[in-house]
Amino acid sequence: MAKPWSLNPIGVVHSPFRQKFGIPRQPRLVPVEAEIELFPPLDGPEAVRGLEGFSHLWVVFGFHAAPGGGPTVRPPRLGGRQRRGVLATRSTHRPNGLGLSAVSLEAVAPGRLTVGGVDLLDGTPVLDIKPYLPWSDAVPEATAGFA
Repeated sequence: MAKPWSLNPIGVVHSPFRQKFGIPRQPRLVPVEAEIELFPPLDGPEAVRGLEGFSHLWVVFGFHAAPGGGPTVRPPRLGGRQRRGVLATRSTHRPNGLGLSAVSLEAVAPGRLTVGGVDLLDGTPVLDIKPYLPWSDAVPEATAGFA
């Protein structure tokens, strides 16, 4: 039998976006910087050793200020008039409230990362951070559906 699991934040975002209205709809659209404060035991130099060699990161986070959603949403890209399946959108109204942003890594210090191109609300819980690998994470031939 599978073990139940839970997610605990490893850090928190400190960004200039204090309310959810006005946040860019996608990462990297606006050159805004934010800091990610890392919590113990990941706040020491060991946890970020080698990270300075990467230009970009994936930040996995929780949509802490967005309500949960149902099976369909009305994407702003379609003027809010058409419904799409939530799994076919990048809506904040996720089944498990998880988000993923590709951000630039501007500075690394123990317990603190400065990142750019953020679309993250101040106080957003960070669940994980992974280095972005351009040779495997970028898919030039990808299609974008209705977006």
